[in-house]
Amino acid sequence: MNKKAIFANAAVVLGLSSVFSTEAFASTINEMESQKTTIQQEREELQGKISSANEEKKRLEKEQSSLSAQLERLKLAAKENEKKVADTEDSIKQTTKKIDSLQKDIDMLNEKLEERNQILAERAKALQEAGGSVDYVQVLLGSKSFSDFVDRSVAVSTIINADRDILKETKEMQDEVAEKQSSIKGKLKDLEAMKEELNGINEYLVEQKAEQETLSAQLNDKKSENEQQVASLTEQETDLSTQEQSLTDSIAAEKQREQEQKEAAEKAEQQVSIASSQTIAEKAAPAQDNDNENPNPNPNPTPKATVEAPAAKSAPAVSHSNVATVGNKWIGNSAYVFGGGRTQADINRGFFDCSSFVHWAYSQVGVELGPRGYVSTETLKRAGTQISATQMQPGDLVFFNTYKTDGHVGIYVGNGKFIGAQSKGVGIADMTQGYWKQKFNGRVVRI
Repeated sequence: MNKKAIFANAAVVLGLSSVFSTEAFASTINEMESQKTTIQQEREELQGKISSANEEKKRLEKEQSSLSAQLERLKLAAKENEKKVADTEDSIKQTTKKIDSLQKDIDMLNEKLEERNQILAERAKALQEAGGSVDYVQVLLGSKSFSDFVDRSVAVSTIINADRDILKETKEMQDEVAEKQSSIKGKLKDLEAMKEELNGINEYLVEQKAEQETLSAQLNDKKSENEQQVASLTEQETDLSTQEQSLTDSIAAEKQREQEQKEAAEKAEQQVSIASSQTIAEKAAPAQDNDNENPNPNPNPTPKATVEAPAAKSAPAVSHSNVATVGNKWIGNSAYVFGGGRTQADINRGFFDCSSFVHWAYSQVGVELGPRGYVSTETLKRAGTQISATQMQPGDLVFFNTYKTDGHVGIYVGNGKFIGAQSKGVGIADMTQGYWKQKFNGRVVRI
């Protein structure tokens, strides 16, 4: 190849190198690098959203699990209370039969006493005609009723011993039957009140179950929506990842082409330099050694600074719960069962009534309020010292007249509120307004 050809080829190469200059390559690569950075930022944002969506999904699943457990607990509690209602209704029927039977006995007894009254009246009349004591006749004729006659007759000393014994025995029988009848009527009244409260509890449980099932359906909808959101975000993140990889490959290819072009330009420049040197050597002096160019030293990489992770903070110590707050663990995790909470099995399931919950709460802080199996509002109101309602402090027992006097008890927590096992389970209620304000009877007992 002659010198003219060498110069011509060099000119072509240098011309091409000017067309595909380093600046042009840099501009293209910079644009792709910028696009890649933008995609990476978008991916980071999407990954953050996906992480948040997954956390929300876990929260919803946990909430749904807790809700399902509460629903199952309410179903079991409803069955227990329905059984209590059935037992109470049966007791009411049995008590009613006893009252009817006793009433028949009393009616028969009154008939016999009326017959005896006639006999005694005849005897008193005969005694008067025979000139006997007038006291007997005055008792008979002065009595306002047969019961009054019996009461007065017992005290008259003129009645013969046989008559007096008969009257006394009859009165004792009548008093005993009347006392039993009064006792049974009182029991019947309590049972009817219990039935009314239990029916109210079951009605509340049905409403609560309906509300919980509605909430469960809402949670399912949210869960489904959350899963769709996670899937959509994941798909977007996958698309961006594909775009990022495509840009990475394009940048690498562009850099490779840039390197190849640069090497070709350098090679052409060397050929021009060699040809030029030969021409100059021919025209002038003997060839002179060309000085070697000093290679450019590679800069030493700057070591990355080491960032120490902050020291982990120790978790704050958990404060000891007192009797006013120890029961908070059962809020939303319990159900009201009339007569429940008197066995460990009931407690494990979160089944309480008002008095058993109070007993449990005090036992958690080391105070036993009598045998667990026999605790009631009656035993609790005698377990401490009654104080004025104006002196109430957290931990004091507060009583309410519900289906009976002192039919409900709770633990005062302050600010006009108390915690107790209500119809919907353990919860905190406001005793300064509404239902509980009306039912609070002013009884406060300090343990």
